[in-house]
Amino acid sequence: MLVDNLYKEKYRPQYHFSPAKNWSNDPNGLVFYQGEYHLFYQYNPNDVIWGPMHWGHAVSKDLIHWEHLPIALEPDDELGMIFSGSAVVDKNDSTGFFDGGEGLVAIYTTHLEREKGPLQQQAIAYSKDKGRSWTKYAGNPVIKNYGVADFRDPKVFWHKESQKWVMIVTCADRVRFYNSPDLKDWNYLSEFGQEIGIHVDTWECPDLIKMPVEKSGTADASENKEKWILEVGDIQGGQSGVAVQYFIGDFDGREFKSDYDRSFFVDQGQDIYALQSWSNLPDQREIWLGWMNNIGYMSKIPTTGWRGMMSIPRELSLKDDGERIKLIQKPITELKNLREKFYSEVNTELEGSKKIDFKEQSYEIKAELDFSDAEEVVFALHKNDKQESLLKLNKKQNKIIIDLNNSGNTDFDETFLLEKEIDYDFKKAVDLDIFIDRSSMEVFLDDGEISITDLVFPELDSEEIEIRVSGGKAYIKNLEVYKLNSIWD
Repeated sequence: MLVDNLYKEKYRPQYHFSPAKNWSNDPNGLVFYQGEYHLFYQYNPNDVIWGPMHWGHAVSKDLIHWEHLPIALEPDDELGMIFSGSAVVDKNDSTGFFDGGEGLVAIYTTHLEREKGPLQQQAIAYSKDKGRSWTKYAGNPVIKNYGVADFRDPKVFWHKESQKWVMIVTCADRVRFYNSPDLKDWNYLSEFGQEIGIHVDTWECPDLIKMPVEKSGTADASENKEKWILEVGDIQGGQSGVAVQYFIGDFDGREFKSDYDRSFFVDQGQDIYALQSWSNLPDQREIWLGWMNNIGYMSKIPTTGWRGMMSIPRELSLKDDGERIKLIQKPITELKNLREKFYSEVNTELEGSKKIDFKEQSYEIKAELDFSDAEEVVFALHKNDKQESLLKLNKKQNKIIIDLNNSGNTDFDETFLLEKEIDYDFKKAVDLDIFIDRSSMEVFLDDGEISITDLVFPELDSEEIEIRVSGGKAYIKNLEVYKLNSIWD
């Protein structure tokens, strides 16, 4: 029986997904099928630390409210743990699993612990009942390890032009591409990334998505085009922990070629990783989410009974601003259904500070600010008399500063980063969409041009909001504060 305070615990997110108990990490198998969004995830059902990996499972009708389902995939003695992967709808029964019909196929990494070192290979399983039960393919592994220690996290999609399934999978310091007519027999195509991008340690959790490129007012108004975004995580040490990067380029069904000689950060915060997009969405959107944690201190965050949560789902697009093509991330519109409007004001001057009499830890702030002659605008969040999480918009130095020095519980690990400066070329006006939950903050600036994701661990009475201005006056063109209702009520 579930305890009465489930989903009411200290630090428990109220509108971000987390399992009822125990450890979770990477989102897996994100797929839409017959009216349901599926979220599988790396799960240890026996403890609040990383361990024998299973695929946990939940479904949703709206990407916001989730129903927990039984574990989907469990380790076995022959191939080992169930590591990360993806899922697709086999609409034309290319696998032959569905008697001429259709069904779900999961593609995942198996991880077998051995005396001579772990063995990672790619495997598949299929479901004929909307993901409620799964059968592992008798011919697993479908791609055997070719001699590297790290060979994992397959993301698979249907490539219309070549009429093949395509897999992108990480292999130590690069990604590999494979294709297949039936998800069972795979052909090696090419590699990418060994000599480009961030390389501190092992690459993980890739994704490859094609999207149209939107033109900004300053960009060349040439014919519309599409580009591919290749996203991949890199394990790092010290106070970085992880980095998630993306490349912009072209994919012809065999090779990916980057348009730039570098990668770019997906997010400017410390606590998002292993992002994956949904396949088979019913509309034209591209949506992903990530695991909100940091490998550097993932097993030490001070939660009780559960550990690990997902970001809010984010809608993706590409924008050409005249300098380069940028990834744009925006909170999905469905989140508006959780709103209860608490406070609003328009067209007012702000000098000194403003307190908003608000007693919540799960909310959204939408703001459009004109700096006028102000040097800095600071949002003090998760605030009480002794602690606060600070988002500083310093126009004088063209920096965004996240200051968590007095944000609450910060001493659980010495690598938890207390302050970070982000270079940003501020315009005269800036728009913000800030999502605060009991143990997190997600900030989206300038219509999704930049995102910042961080964990915070404040006391339960840290519920105030204060806006401070220094170096002159700021002009509030629009300010709205919404309580966001719990998805678990």
